[in-house]
This record gives sequence, structure tokens and C-alpha cells, in this order.
Amino acid sequence: MNPNPAARRGAVLVVGAGDATGGAIARRFAREGLIACVTRRSADKLEPLVRRIRADGGTAHAFGSDARDEQQVATLVEHIEREIAPIEVAVFNVGGNVRFGIADTTERVYRKVWEMGALAGFLVGREVARAMLPRSRGTILFTGATASMRGSAGFAAFAGAKHALRALAQSMARELGPQGLHVAHVVVDGMIDTAFTAQNFPERYAALKPEDGLLDPDAIAENYWQLHRQPRNAWTHELDLRPWGEKW
Repeated sequence: MNPNPAARRGAVLVVGAGDATGGAIARRFAREGLIACVTRRSADKLEPLVRRIRADGGTAHAFGSDARDEQQVATLVEHIEREIAPIEVAVFNVGGNVRFGIADTTERVYRKVWEMGALAGFLVGREVARAMLPRSRGTILFTGATASMRGSAGFAAFAGAKHALRALAQSMARELGPQGLHVAHVVVDGMIDTAFTAQNFPERYAALKPEDGLLDPDAIAENYWQLHRQPRNAWTHELDLRPWGEKW
């Protein structure tokens, strides 16, 4: 089993720490004593999350950073390692879910979604692996989606990016596992209980919510924590998460 992170006060880096899943993951790890380093492109949007973590007794730092930019990612990882704590866990949780028919998908849209979902995952994964390898320990978790497993009409760009991220996770797991790093890919297959879901899919939300048919961000976060705590003699590489009634 991984050494006790609370005793070392290591850091968890959550890239794409939004208001739902990413924030819940940061809060879950902070409750265990890790220093939460949360980032998204606009640092000011992270203030409510940072305040909540601190109010719950945890430690958190917010950063504005574009994960598509190689230098920004390298600088962020170097700063955390030098000024805050060794990164024990890195979670790549960037989305990019957009819907366009193939004839209406512009080069700009496809490129941007690929940069957000695939290139950024590579940059984050590479930089944190470089930091973790000398210590021969660490956990790198990638958030996938239904689109990681199959493409759907209108989601060519998103599925392409998510397929690429899954392939990256597989390659990294096979290369880095024997060197002590646990790399896992989480397929989040289903609607998540968020304000966005409630506002944009009100009828479906109203039907699923009472039946416990939506993915709870806190329940997702618990699974991420359990992945990190797995003994290395029984590591999971890929984990599917979906509500009990989801068709798959």
C-alpha cells in the first residue's frame, strides 16, 4: 500500500478542478492530509473551492494555468515541487465535451478539443512523471468518459480526444508501473449531478435524481481516493463508474 500521505504532507495536483468532480476530488484528498493544489485557466474561479477546503481544515493553493501550454505546465509542477510539497497524486480532469455534426466541426473546434483533452493530458502526465520517477512512487489518474470507449454521432472531436487520452494512460501504465508509479484511467459513464446538468437537462435530471440515477461527484471522488490507496500488488488500471440504471 502507498505510504501514508498525511504523514509526509505530500500534494495532490488536480488539473481541471471545476465546481463538481474536480473540486470533489480535491476536497476528498485534502481531508486525508494532502495539500490540494488546484488549477484551471481562471484562478479566481477556484476561490470558493479553496475557501471550502480550508474551512474543513485542509490546505489548498489555487493556480491559474493553461494545461495546453507546455511551459506553463512545467513551471506549475516545478513550483509545487519546490515551494509546496512533493506531488504524490496528479489528477487530470479536463473536459472539452462539445457537440457538432461532422460537417459543422471546424478545424479550430477539433484542434481545441484535442488540445484540451489529449495534448494537455500528455503534458501533465509527462511533467508529473518526471517529478515522481526519482522517488519511485506516485499516482497519476486520468478522467475519461463514455466517449473514451466509443464514438457517438455529433461527438467526433470529443471522442477523438478521449480515445487518445485513454491510449496515453495505457502506455504510461505499462511503462511506469514497473517503476513504482500507479497510472489509472477512470471511465465516468453517465450524467453527473451538477448544476449544469440540472439547468440544461431539467426533465431528465428531475427523473433521475430521486432514483439515485446520477453520478454523485463525492462518490466519484471516493473512488479516486481508493485507487490511490490500492496496494501495488493489486493495482487497477481502468475503472468504470456509472449509475445503477445507466444503459451500457
